[in-house]
Amino acid sequence: MPELLFYTTAGCHLCEYAAVMLDELVRSRDIRVTPVDISESEELVARYGLTIPVLRNPHSGRELNWPFVPEQITELLQGGPG
Repeated sequence: MPELLFYTTAGCHLCEYAAVMLDELVRSRDIRVTPVDISESEELVARYGLTIPVLRNPHSGRELNWPFVPEQITELLQGGPG
């Protein structure tokens, strides 16, 4: 099953928009999205604090920063340009 990591944190309104988009994608396709709260790690805050929401394909290591659209998420899942 394809998988994405979703770097997010509470109170991030852009993350909320991205979560809605991801929920729709999860319902229409067989993928798994794992939320990662960056506030639980100083390293993650330093890396993603100014760019969340961020999607990461854990298999390819490719990342997609906001803003993104469903077509870009599909490409990220397939290993295409992010």
